[in-house]
Amino acid sequence: MNREARVLEVVVEAVDTLLDEYDVIDFLQRLCERCVELLDVSAAGVMLVDDSDTLQLVAASDEHTRLLELFALQHDEGPCVECHRTGRPRLNVDFNNPAATAGFPAFAARARHAGYATTHALPMRLREEVIGALNLFHRHRRTLTPADVRLAQTLADVATIAILQQRTIDRQSVEHAQLEAALSSRITIEQAKGILAERWQTDLDTAFTALRRHARSHRIKLSDLAAQITSASLDTDSIDRT
Repeated sequence: MNREARVLEVVVEAVDTLLDEYDVIDFLQRLCERCVELLDVSAAGVMLVDDSDTLQLVAASDEHTRLLELFALQHDEGPCVECHRTGRPRLNVDFNNPAATAGFPAFAARARHAGYATTHALPMRLREEVIGALNLFHRHRRTLTPADVRLAQTLADVATIAILQQRTIDRQSVEHAQLEAALSSRITIEQAKGILAERWQTDLDTAFTALRRHARSHRIKLSDLAAQITSASLDTDSIDRT
C-alpha cells in the first residue's frame, strides 16, 4: 500500500473512532504510533494542558520518549513547551545546533543523550485556543517536507477535535472535564504498567502493549482495565504477556 492510500486509511480510522464512544488515551496512543509510521519519525508524544494550564504528557510512542517529555515538563523548557505557549509550530530543531537550542539547553542535552538529533512540535489548537502539542523526534538529522508538516498538523488537528468534540454550550467546563479525565486516567495507566512490569520482571513498553491488547480483546476501556489492576480486583495472571 502506498503512502497516500495509507494516509487516507488512517484518517478514515480516526473519523470512525470519533463517531462512537472511544478511549481518549488509547486514541492518542494510536495517533503517536501512526505519526511514527506515516512521517518516518523515530518517536512521537502528545502533551495536553490540565486545569491549571500546566502541560502534562498523555501519550507517547515509546517509554524512552515518555521520559524525555517528562524532563521537558519538569524543566519547563523545550520545543513542545514553546509551541504550546505561542500556538506556532517549532520545526526542524537540530539538537546539535547551539543557536537552535539556546532557549532550552538542558532539554537539548538530555535529548542528545537519549539518542535524538532533531525534533518538531506542532500545536493542538482550535481557533485561538491551544490545548497542547504534538512532539516528533528523529534519531538522525532530518527536516520535514511541507507535505509532512501538513500531514502532521492534520493528525494533530484530528486529535484536538477528538478531545474537544464532547463540548457543549458550557464549552470551558466540558473541555476541562475531558482533559482532567484523560490526565487522571493516564496516572492510573502508568501505575498499572508499573505493577505488570514489576510482577513480570519486564520493561514498561512490554507491559503497556499487553495492557492495551487485553483491553481491546475484552472490549473494555484501557483506563477501566488499569483501575481494575491497581485496585487488585483483577487477577493479572489472566493477562497474556506475549
